[in-house]
Amino acid sequence: MDIRILPSFLFSSGLLLMACQRLGAQGDLASLARLSDAKTLRESSYDRDLEGNRDARPIAPGETLTLGELEGPGAITHLWFTVNAEDPLYPRSLVLRIYWDGEPEPAVESPLGDFFAVGHGADVPVNSIPVQVSSEGRARNCYWRMPFRKSARLTVTNDSPASRVRSFYYYVDYERLPSLSKDTPYFHAQYRQEYPCRPGDYLILDAVGRGHLVGTVLSVWHTRGSWFGEGDDRFYIDGAATPTLHGTGTEDYFSDAWGFRPFNQPYHGVTLWDGGRIGGRGTAYRWHIVDPVRFEESLRFTIEHKGPVLDLEGKKLQGYGERHDCYSSVAFWYQTGRAKRFAEVPPLAERFAPQVRIEGAKLVQTGQARASKGDEITTQRVLGNANQLWFKPKSTTETPWLEVDFDVETDAAYLVEGAMTHSWDYGDYRVLLDGKEVEKRAPLYSPQTIAQTHGWGAHALSAGRHTLRFECVGSAKESKPRSSASPGRLLGLEAVVLTKVE
Repeated sequence: MDIRILPSFLFSSGLLLMACQRLGAQGDLASLARLSDAKTLRESSYDRDLEGNRDARPIAPGETLTLGELEGPGAITHLWFTVNAEDPLYPRSLVLRIYWDGEPEPAVESPLGDFFAVGHGADVPVNSIPVQVSSEGRARNCYWRMPFRKSARLTVTNDSPASRVRSFYYYVDYERLPSLSKDTPYFHAQYRQEYPCRPGDYLILDAVGRGHLVGTVLSVWHTRGSWFGEGDDRFYIDGAATPTLHGTGTEDYFSDAWGFRPFNQPYHGVTLWDGGRIGGRGTAYRWHIVDPVRFEESLRFTIEHKGPVLDLEGKKLQGYGERHDCYSSVAFWYQTGRAKRFAEVPPLAERFAPQVRIEGAKLVQTGQARASKGDEITTQRVLGNANQLWFKPKSTTETPWLEVDFDVETDAAYLVEGAMTHSWDYGDYRVLLDGKEVEKRAPLYSPQTIAQTHGWGAHALSAGRHTLRFECVGSAKESKPRSSASPGRLLGLEAVVLTKVE
């Protein structure tokens, strides 16, 4: 072979190998040349009025939607969902459950987003073999094969106390089979969390029976800065007192190296990574499709939560120690018989780090906002649901400023953030917390109206009243009111958000 064409040959061969791996993992290509007695069936949200186009189902707050009650023997081959919901964090407030053969306990129980390999209620694309998410995170597809003998029941519950799901679209594709062999295992997926992690290893799976682990999704919310993932993975198979499989670090278990960054591969990836800062989010997945972890009697799978230990100011207290970040996970496995119930999805209020949200409009209504002389503070509805504090300085005010007071109930360390509006006639502002600068220049200009979170660091706040001050320091050259040549200097504060980090 001409050595000059070797690189392109190797590249093409690599693509072909990847394609074969993907197809081979989802179904043996050879089986496509064999006919089957299976019958292809589907449950979906289509409009039962065949002349109509209402192809979705609403889910009211607190209600459960049944997606399908399937008769067996059979196997689910594909799930597809897309959602229009009032709650921007709906992937955490919606819970997917699947029940096999009339069992009262679900074999699958997970917030919707976490099941599809993205934590924290985020919408993020995913490209892997069993889970593929497109449309900027809004079209969720699952290809795990899920056999059942007598029946399967699939439900989605809206745990939001006030927010509706306007539209839930779904496909449940499955096969009706003549029979299933006696040793066919059932598919399981279980969500679990510790907010924050308790002393000792974090538990991902505690299974009793015969089966094999096929996947892990792990999410972290940092309560301190720096790298969270020096913890080793440990598998205790069939009652072993010491780990049967012992890993070397968190990113090593997820088949990555030297920290995390966003990427997608067929069997491993990082779908979400904000970096190692206080309040930073991360989610990683690892599919054991070609290397399942097999067990005959039991499997206990844990991971340490260790790394550098820092204080709120970023000073290193320990180079290597047990950290107290917030972990959540989903374990995916197959096993025969009834599975041990080792976890349950907690109430919605507990699925995020403890948080207080102080609405900007409420600060106006309660008189907790004031501004430079003659400048206007009012409220405005923007971006559908947000009712923001709207600061409107006059063009003649030389140095406009805004102050808002907020109250803290208990002494604690809090991550302080602002949900801010950005738009075409907004200014740049210096931000101070209790007189201390926390953002030198917050640029609020955007050609379209958007919402963006501004992080103002973690602070030890005492119980009582605190003050945020916004000082106008100019504006982007593009920022102009549509009816004036004056520079845009507006400010929109949707909310002040306080999240406990200890």
